[in-house]
Order: sequence, then C-alpha cells, then structure tokens
Amino acid sequence: MVIKADISGIELVLGLSLTIPVFANAQSHNEVGIMGGVSNYYGDLQDKWLPGSGKTYNPVGGLVYKFFITPRFGIRTGVSLTSLTAADSLSDILVNQKRNLRFSTNLFEFHTGFEMNLFAVDLDRVKVSPYVFGGVAVLYSNPYTDGLNGEKEYLRPLSTEGQGLPNYPDRKNYRLANFSFPIGGGMKFFVGQTFMICTEMGFRYCATDYLDDVSTSYVNLDTLFAYKGQKAVDLAFRGDEVKGFAESGSNYPNYKFQRGDNKRNDWYWFGNISVSIYFDAFGNFKNYVQTHCPNVFKRGW
Repeated sequence: MVIKADISGIELVLGLSLTIPVFANAQSHNEVGIMGGVSNYYGDLQDKWLPGSGKTYNPVGGLVYKFFITPRFGIRTGVSLTSLTAADSLSDILVNQKRNLRFSTNLFEFHTGFEMNLFAVDLDRVKVSPYVFGGVAVLYSNPYTDGLNGEKEYLRPLSTEGQGLPNYPDRKNYRLANFSFPIGGGMKFFVGQTFMICTEMGFRYCATDYLDDVSTSYVNLDTLFAYKGQKAVDLAFRGDEVKGFAESGSNYPNYKFQRGDNKRNDWYWFGNISVSIYFDAFGNFKNYVQTHCPNVFKRGW
C-alpha cells in the first residue's frame, strides 16, 4: 500500500508539471530563469525560523520555468539544490544542549504548482507585481553527522530511534525520498522588455519528520547496541560529549524518554532572487529576443 501511494504521488507531481495548455492566446507568456539565495531548516534541532547564528544558513540554487495562461495565473515548475544543517549546541534550550545532536543533509527538490500575480503583468503598462504561489514537491535527502573521529556518518542505517528493528515493529525505516508542499510569495520587476527579476520567500512543509533523523523517543540502549553496535549508541545521544554535562546526569536517557517531537513534521525554506527571460507563449524565441534585444545577437544567429 505504501509503494502504491508513493507512485501515485509522483505521478501527481509529474502530471501537474506537464499541465501546459496546448493552446495559447496573445496574453500567454513564458518565464525561464535561474535562481540563487539561502535556505534554512525548522524542526526538532532548530526551533527558530530565523536563527541568530549564521551557521545554519546555506546557499541554494536552481532553475525555474513558468507558463502563464493569463497575465495573472500561471503554472510553475523547477529544480533546486541546497544543504540543510542544525545543531543542539546552537540552541537556547538547556535540555537540547544536553542532547547535543547535530545533522546535515544535501537536499534535491523538484517542484510544480501554480503562481498568481496580484496585478496583471503587461510589458507596456504593469511592470511590477507581487505574487503568491503554492504546489507540491518531491525531495531527496539523506541525513548525516560527524562521527566521534570527525568522519561522515549517515544516520539512517544506524536506526537511532529503533527504526526497522524487530523490537519496535511500529517504527519503520524512513524514506529518503519524500513530499513537501511549497507555499510563499514574492515581487517581480521587469528590466527593459525582456528580463524579469523576482525576489521570493518560500516555505516547505514536509511529509516527514526525519529530515534531521530526530522524531520520537529513545530506544533501549542494550537493544540498540545488540542490533546496530556502539556507533549507533554513541550517535543516538551525544550529551556525554559535552564538558560538565556528563557529571550532571547527561548519560544515555531511559527507554522511551522523548528525543524529538513527533507531533510536528519538519520544514525548510528558501529566500532567493531569480533572473528570468520573458517571452511569448509559442512565439519563436530567437525572433523574440532579436526583436527586443537587437544588439545582443549578431546577424545570422
């Protein structure tokens, strides 16, 4: 049943991305561009949307394509690549500092959805417009941390919360490919007759609570050791690495002591600027650019 649901969801994303009308009127147009900015994460290891520490902000880049059926309403699709990271050592909450977990992950996203301009964009009249967007995305992530000797350790195989162990049949191994649901808005500005600059802020609600490998409660230390070894025990709780905390009781917590908050899923967000080329829906791109930017291309292109 899970596999069937996953396939259906992927078909939905691909279907939406291909929902480009087979006809167009004079008001239809395309926008094709590149984007760059910063990303961040909100979840069990970071409870602030805009953390004061710059250590959890990472660069994001991608490509975006938009087909506008009317000057106001369009369909957008794109790909993005970024990294997410967070650490309990940066938290203001003492119990989180004692937990001392940290993670990083590379994240690839393919998204599709709608975009609506609040003003009807028109090259000759309306050159600035706020807009909103929403949709669905497929993301791939694989959380990892640094081991005791600084080596890179992927966390999913360690079953830090008992995922996949026979003693915990209700805790299934989490998927590395998941869905998220982007929502946000921005401002777009025409530059001349061909280029468009957009400033955008977009939030992604994830269909998983395991972007960071943290969700629910600790498992029995002896069980985790028996199935996954000392490395899994060491990385499931790292309070004993914090100077002064071990003496105050920061040893491996008792079974079922809360490790994360499984009542809320993880989020991530992008703040970015994109530069796009604006051109007619089904007009010849070469002719359009030559008409609007005659000095860009030499004769004979």
